[in-house]
Amino acid sequence: MSTLDIARTEFALAVLYLNKAQARDKICRAIQYGSKYLSNGEPGTAQDVDKSTSLARKVFRLFKFVNDLNALISPTPPGTPLPLVLLGKSKNALLSTFLFLDQIVWLGRTGIYKNKDRADLISRISLYRSMGFSICTTLVEIGELGKLSASMKKLEKDLKNSDKYKNEQYLSKLQKSNERSLALVKTAMDIVVAIGLLQLAPKKVTPRVTGAFGFVTSLISCYQVLASFYHYSLIIAPFILNWAREAGVTT
Repeated sequence: MSTLDIARTEFALAVLYLNKAQARDKICRAIQYGSKYLSNGEPGTAQDVDKSTSLARKVFRLFKFVNDLNALISPTPPGTPLPLVLLGKSKNALLSTFLFLDQIVWLGRTGIYKNKDRADLISRISLYRSMGFSICTTLVEIGELGKLSASMKKLEKDLKNSDKYKNEQYLSKLQKSNERSLALVKTAMDIVVAIGLLQLAPKKVTPRVTGAFGFVTSLISCYQVLASFYHYSLIIAPFILNWAREAGVTT
């Protein structure tokens, strides 16, 4: 492809990326927690942006709880250890509950649901579900990293007489290990974010700390969504370019 075609393809990929509700949600999340960091809980423009962006994000999550309910009832891959199966199902149950309750919170924040005290209680319960989800996800990632580490060590022994970095299977496992390590860092930081939102340790986890951790995890999430595009962009690039030309995205 020519330089112009590459530029067109990259632009078309950016359009597809921004068209994803998940991508827009993570960008809004970065704005929300960046504003929280700047405001440090004090009234002002930054806090107003934090609150309005938080409310706007809830629209992207309408009926999203169905996805995790489906994952909850779906069969797990054969050979998965029972503790990881239980943690995975608990993770799905907690996230789907959080997303469902978050819809009631949205109704309360918009004034459709009039019982403010109950809406605040539901909001707090949903945040506990979110923290539980992050804890379960952290434990799952630790378990999966342990499995990957063991299989990589076994493969290294088999490849001791050759360059392991030229072995496709080893490189694939190494990539998965890097992805799970990043996911582990993100979920561990999200636990701190939940603690800050619930004000369980207000002296240590201040709004500024919550905002900083939330902003970093939002950037990681944006990268993770973008990485999923990058992995197959070379494969679908000709199709995207053709779509871009037909749709008039490029000239």
